Amino acid sequence: MTATPWGFRDILPEEAQAREEIALTVKGCFREHRYLPVETPLLEDKGSLEEGGRIADTPFKLFDDDGRLLVVRPDNTLPIVRLVSTRMRAADLPLRLRYEAPVVRECQRNAGGSRQFTQLGFELIGAGDTAGDVEIVSLVAEAVRKLALPDARIIAGSVRPFKELLAVCEDRELAAEALRCVHANDFVGLDARVAESNEPEAVKAAISELPRLHGGAEVLDRVDALLTAAGIVAPLTRELRALVEGLAPEDAQVLSFDFSIMNSFDYYTGLVFKAYAGGLPDPVGSGGRYDSIFTGAFGDGIEVPAAGFAFSLERLEAARTSAEDAASDGDHAVGRGAEGPLRIAVPKGSLKADTLDVLEAAGLDVSELRDPGRHLIVRGRDTRAGEGTVGDIEFVIVRPSDAPAFVGCGGADCGICGWDSLIEADLNLLQLVDLGYGLCTFIEAEPAWRAGQAERNYARRGSLRVATKYPRIASAWYAERGVNADIVSLHGNIELGPIVGMTDRIVDITATGATLRDNDLVITGRIMDCTARFFVNPGAARLDPRVRNLADRLAAAVKDKHFEPVAGSAQ
Repeated sequence: MTATPWGFRDILPEEAQAREEIALTVKGCFREHRYLPVETPLLEDKGSLEEGGRIADTPFKLFDDDGRLLVVRPDNTLPIVRLVSTRMRAADLPLRLRYEAPVVRECQRNAGGSRQFTQLGFELIGAGDTAGDVEIVSLVAEAVRKLALPDARIIAGSVRPFKELLAVCEDRELAAEALRCVHANDFVGLDARVAESNEPEAVKAAISELPRLHGGAEVLDRVDALLTAAGIVAPLTRELRALVEGLAPEDAQVLSFDFSIMNSFDYYTGLVFKAYAGGLPDPVGSGGRYDSIFTGAFGDGIEVPAAGFAFSLERLEAARTSAEDAASDGDHAVGRGAEGPLRIAVPKGSLKADTLDVLEAAGLDVSELRDPGRHLIVRGRDTRAGEGTVGDIEFVIVRPSDAPAFVGCGGADCGICGWDSLIEADLNLLQLVDLGYGLCTFIEAEPAWRAGQAERNYARRGSLRVATKYPRIASAWYAERGVNADIVSLHGNIELGPIVGMTDRIVDITATGATLRDNDLVITGRIMDCTARFFVNPGAARLDPRVRNLADRLAAAVKDKHFEPVAGSAQ
């Protein structure tokens, strides 16, 4: 008997009973508001789902005996669109539907995630404008209250301001790249791409600043100011202002705004929001408004507004138990929220010295971090008092390549590592600041005495053999150039690969070029420059203001500062 495939697991009776109790509470809340249950098949036609918008990638595809490409559903909204379009066209509107169903999505291997989870969700079809937005947000807030989840927050935004802003860009490549960067939570890349553009300064400023805006209802004034300066006069925050006014006081108290929220599906047209609870960095659910996907479902040319939301049963369970875990674990709990010390993952190795200097320049006490002995976690504090203070700190000392996992999986709130480590980890992390130090260059190289051999080998076998410690970076670079490359992952002395004839070339980092010269290797391609970055868990950035405050102070500390390149070692 074998174990379950990775990303899937069995659920035993004790946990199953806890999940059942949560599901009954949530479904009971939906039922009280006249939402009716529906079920859709586990397998769907891939083409029919894609008609509704960009769908999450799923690794589970198969052909049926008719030759149709089927997928295991990655989401429940688009199957319900299909159901309504084909089976419920004559239904009276508004239509209120709910569901409890598993979905399967791809996730990063060896990152502790699951590929299957159960959604508890609802769809409100035919109710638009403020009334519909207020209903769905209020329903989510009520469900969270009935579950008695601690530290509940609803973080909302809208896709309209940013999409309208990109629509006025004459540089369409900038618009596409900016949207990609925001979807990828890469604000450093966003700033770099904006800086290269010839768009008006007001447009460039709005593109960079808008996804960074967060706070209470007052932040909507800043959104309007940015859009007006960029030449957009439409009242694009009106729906959010009306939402605040329409909510009951107890619901409005848990609502705040963050314009970095851009849900992963392209069908959203307005309001988007996520629910957080239990001090966990990951949302317990997400949803929003998608007024375009039901167009034509009730007749040709008929536009029907729609909105919905889906809880993750697994995350609801984690949020419910986090308070108990925090009580038993004390300061060692993962779901600490904004009450405990701010945890920062700091790198060992070649980045350490500059990291300490920058943290100190930002006002943090790093005295214990300079000489931690054998301690893996050391204490620190903010030396600055007053508004914006970070307070007590815990520095978690890690290898640079491990920092993304610590932050992404909730072991730390934020961290510092090289950009290469973030690319290789491929986790959902928000990159806020290019710190400028740790500069090195990614290059392709080969032995000087083997010049031309790689080309001959490529012509003979149709691929290059490349040794590297950075398989994602190398694979992406060759793919962009249309070159077939067989990547050989090594962990040290990769220069030996082509020297002993095992590979044709290497992809590695260099700062001074000394190692290349000592081994008679010559550069055959330049891939990218890499520096250290300050990054955070998106949930921590939305729930804990200390994270953003620290980001601002780090950005100020490195502004106009010169750093020496690092030695050619892993970042």
